Amino acid sequence: MTQERKVYTLIIDSPLGKIQAAACDDALTGLWFVGQKYFPAAAGSWLNEPDYPPFASLKDWLKAYFSREKPKMKIPLAPNGTDFQQAVWKLLLEIPYGKTTTYGAIAERLSAIGKKTASQAVGGAVGHNPISLVIPCHRVLGADGSLTGYAGGLEKKRALLELEGAISGFLPGVLHQPGL
Repeated sequence: MTQERKVYTLIIDSPLGKIQAAACDDALTGLWFVGQKYFPAAAGSWLNEPDYPPFASLKDWLKAYFSREKPKMKIPLAPNGTDFQQAVWKLLLEIPYGKTTTYGAIAERLSAIGKKTASQAVGGAVGHNPISLVIPCHRVLGADGSLTGYAGGLEKKRALLELEGAISGFLPGVLHQPGL
């Protein structure tokens, strides 16, 4: 008989809307804008536990991030996905703050390590990233530099990239809302 893992959750106000975090086994397993695409259906059964240990690091990380600082603190991460998704998410973690890459560039890097794939497959893995912001899927652009595909919505993707200085056009009203 297997024991069901307890998933703990926390809702955090951010300048871009409410964010829901999930964690278990002392690691962050999810971070979504509430209501975004691919938001987990099981979220209603999670235990509200704002003091669960990984959430303290997450709150500090988000506070630094939305203050336009490159977060320095580490958060234990445990995203659940296939081996291919894990490989893509690992590469996402290597995209520096304030920089972008393309789906094709990620596919090329995967091919270089023996994982032949297409940009579309990379797009699927990027889109299903369960720990947005911390695993920076918003830093991935289309081949022509266009803002494409972000489960939280393209407006949020643009705002995040503007916040980091990766693209110009910062909208002061968007990121100066109360929250963190």
